[in-house]
Amino acid sequence: MSLGRRAAVLAWLLAAVYYFYQYVLRSAPAVMMPQLSEAFGLSALGVASMVGLFYYGYSPFSLIAGAAMDRLGPKKVIPIGAAAVGIGALLFGIGNQATASAGRFLQGAGGVFALVGAVSIASRNFPASLAATLIGATQMFGMAGGSAGQSVVGPIIAGGLAWNHFWIGMGITGLLISILLFIFLPREEQTSRSGWLKSAAGALGSVFKNPQSILCGMIAGLLFIPTTIFDMIWGVRFLQEAHGFDYASAVMRSSMVPLGWIIGCPLLGLLSDRIGRRKPVIIGGALVLLVCLAWALYGSKDVFPPYVVGLVAGLASGAAMLPYTVIKEANRPEFSGTATGVVNFLNFTFSALLGPVFGRILQKVSGRASQMTLEHYQQGFEPLLYGVGLAIILCLLLKETGPAVRAASS
Repeated sequence: MSLGRRAAVLAWLLAAVYYFYQYVLRSAPAVMMPQLSEAFGLSALGVASMVGLFYYGYSPFSLIAGAAMDRLGPKKVIPIGAAAVGIGALLFGIGNQATASAGRFLQGAGGVFALVGAVSIASRNFPASLAATLIGATQMFGMAGGSAGQSVVGPIIAGGLAWNHFWIGMGITGLLISILLFIFLPREEQTSRSGWLKSAAGALGSVFKNPQSILCGMIAGLLFIPTTIFDMIWGVRFLQEAHGFDYASAVMRSSMVPLGWIIGCPLLGLLSDRIGRRKPVIIGGALVLLVCLAWALYGSKDVFPPYVVGLVAGLASGAAMLPYTVIKEANRPEFSGTATGVVNFLNFTFSALLGPVFGRILQKVSGRASQMTLEHYQQGFEPLLYGVGLAIILCLLLKETGPAVRAASS
């Protein structure tokens, strides 16, 4: 049963703020890699691998979050996720490698409930014609957090704030967000009062058996990797070592990618809803992203004004959120939360599996050098170009599910 409109807006907004918060934590390690290396006694590759544990929690728990959202409702699920992220941040801030690794995993496992919850609330309580717009607006909050995790946290750390004090403060913030979510999220009627595990398994089976679901997950994953791995983990170091920027300039340039997402996600979602089609917007965004990636790796840094390439790349990669709309439209309406969980699982499985792979490639091509060159980064991240190209090809196999097609068929 749908909530009243005001209650629905408040519920969605709270979930979106929670998504902003977890994205700050997701991207913040990129601006404190030297401090983390020193604190944990790890190489840059070791820190990148530990930071990447976020996706090992985020990916599998996407399935749990989606099924639980459909069967138990946001009220019973989302606050627990926020509390898990807060506890994970506190564990990370202790400074012990084992607890930090466990905390990073817990941040990912709890963080997934933010996006799945916000999308579930939007799907249940707003018209289908606003689907892509609202999902894009949700991602706007997330990438605003991603941008803040670099452009705001970077100067704070450079200004003298101890890295562990940042994580402890963010842990307390997560627990406060959990309390607010528990208080203000309206209670909804539970979809299934008995045998919900069996029902959830059936929903997961139905979504996974749909070939369109697999395509959505693969396309989203291939378009997300340039952001989740290249920018949010290696972006600052790439700009410092490959192009000679100082730390502050590298942080600002790297943060342009999530800033572009803030613009691109709602803008491309609105464009898709307006024209009633999904595929042209996904393909167009992927083509622009491909050009920007190629320029970042092989182009001159002095041709375009500062920040333009990163900003346009972020704007274009906002198209990666449209498969989240397509998978909901390609599956049964009552499985909307499960469908979101499945595409999130497939999407971030790419990041979880390929994050260490890119780290090892860089280690191999650089000969384990303490400082890498532009050529090392070009060799290490060239596969990103092939991945975006593959996403475009897969999109040609995707069935159009936009409102224009549904109107024509009816």
